[in-house]
Amino acid sequence: MYSEAHPKTYLYDYLLMTNRSVIFFGFRGFLDFRSMFLDEYHDRLFIGAKDTIYSIQLDRGHMDRDTKEIYWPPLSGQREECALKGKDPFTECANYVRVLHPYNRTHLLACGTGAFEPVCGFVNVGHRGEHMFAMEPAGVRNGRGKCPHDPNRPFASTLVGGELYSGLTADFLGRDPVIFRSLGPRSAMRTELDQRLLQDPKFVAAHLIPDTDDKDNNKVYFFFTEKALESEGKSRAVYSRIGRVCANDAGGQRVLVNKWSTFIKTRLICSVPGPEGIDTDFDDLVDVFLLRTKDEKNPEIYGIFSTISNVFQGYAVCMYRMADIREAFNGAYAHKEGPDYQWTTYEGKVPYPRPGFVSAENHFRPYNSTKDYPDDVLHFARSHPLMFQSVYPANQHPVLIKTNLQYKMTHIVVDRVDAEDGQYDVMFIGTGTSLSPGQAPNPITSLEISVKRQQLYVGSRVGVAQVKLHQCETYGNACAECCLARDPYCAWDGTSCTRYQPTGKRRFRRQDIWNGNPAHQCLDQSLNADSFDSVEERVVYGTEDNSTFLECVPKSPQATVRWFIQRAVDGMKDEVRNMSTTC
Repeated sequence: MYSEAHPKTYLYDYLLMTNRSVIFFGFRGFLDFRSMFLDEYHDRLFIGAKDTIYSIQLDRGHMDRDTKEIYWPPLSGQREECALKGKDPFTECANYVRVLHPYNRTHLLACGTGAFEPVCGFVNVGHRGEHMFAMEPAGVRNGRGKCPHDPNRPFASTLVGGELYSGLTADFLGRDPVIFRSLGPRSAMRTELDQRLLQDPKFVAAHLIPDTDDKDNNKVYFFFTEKALESEGKSRAVYSRIGRVCANDAGGQRVLVNKWSTFIKTRLICSVPGPEGIDTDFDDLVDVFLLRTKDEKNPEIYGIFSTISNVFQGYAVCMYRMADIREAFNGAYAHKEGPDYQWTTYEGKVPYPRPGFVSAENHFRPYNSTKDYPDDVLHFARSHPLMFQSVYPANQHPVLIKTNLQYKMTHIVVDRVDAEDGQYDVMFIGTGTSLSPGQAPNPITSLEISVKRQQLYVGSRVGVAQVKLHQCETYGNACAECCLARDPYCAWDGTSCTRYQPTGKRRFRRQDIWNGNPAHQCLDQSLNADSFDSVEERVVYGTEDNSTFLECVPKSPQATVRWFIQRAVDGMKDEVRNMSTTC
């Protein structure tokens, strides 16, 4: 699928087949996958599962070759106590490892649910080139506020400078939604228990995105959905949000002690303009991917959204630019005088220093820390966490819309690819289908992309698969088929459909993603044995009154398949049009 913006967008839409992937099922029969971290520095893939953590060395051909395991069950008695509290002893009362972050060059931070007693520890992974993998016994600690109690509850976290930023519910009953900062030398920091800040949030992702080259001005962004206070009606509508805190936030001295003084949020809109000004809104944020660019301050943000409706089911992918996000956070605050008033922009005087920001590069003299901020600044920050201006996608429109699907869209990663006619953003979207044919549906729960290795790592409850980003060999062995695929990864090299290399020889290379016209691209390839003129025809013999299988799926997305029947050697060919029951 293409968007009008540059770079163009290309949707990779193929099933994950076992003969084109390598799948890791764990060493204990059923992986029960929960988290994944792709470590390009150590050339390893770390997997968090039920009571276990795995370390897989990449580039070994098989994902279970030289793989190491740490068995990390709950402490003695914790399973039984969990069951006594009403939790399922088979599906909930275990240590589901849900947090895997690089702590430093030699250690990994791992946190698990601990049978509803969250626990964290440090894993020694060794230096680059080694395959060390061992839990540090002295580093095991309480994981509350770092990992959810419930193995299935949504949450998000990121590790910045040795400090963990988490968006989660931090209590056993799931009634304390909070954005936490923990670990590191500073005091723990959290949001207040206030519905104006967070109301029944579902956290999706958390990322550090710097504003400037000054690290003291770093911001941590959280992507989530919540019941929106500004929506009309008693039953709150669910809106998608982007919120942020300043990494240098120290809380207040008298007000907001050990509480965020810089938390602000706004609505993230993904909608399709409709007739008479009635938009189709995709309000439920499903997943987020940051496409990093050469400028680390300005990644492009892709999000999957779904509709919240019993009548209409659909999904959309929207892409956002940091300039639009910063403009919203630099704009007016949302304000409401009372229960009978409408939400409007705050027209009064905004106190100094501006709430939602910290002192950086001496911008807010004489305030060197949020602890120095006047009380009126902190009171304003507490009562005005919502910005009035929403964030709209680039070009004011989704880059992809899918409706009436038989499956859910669950995860997204994006690769920016150089092609003969420009750059393309290739989207890989995980769905609710299984990892291999014949299995019960197991929704894809995680996607990681390695541009370095040209591999995609796909996680579901049953296992983790490694899949090549490019599948050029599946497009047949003719120039026309390769051209019709319109795949940015692939080009015709004169003899076969192979991986496109921007620096490769141009003499025989054929690739045109935008138009994909084989009549123009493959005219001089007719001397090939499988030429453009003959490759389209295939003869299938059948016996009268017997069934014959006719393949209906073309190798290339832009190609079509037409079948003709010839009842005698010298007879006319009639097109077979009624094929709906066989395709």
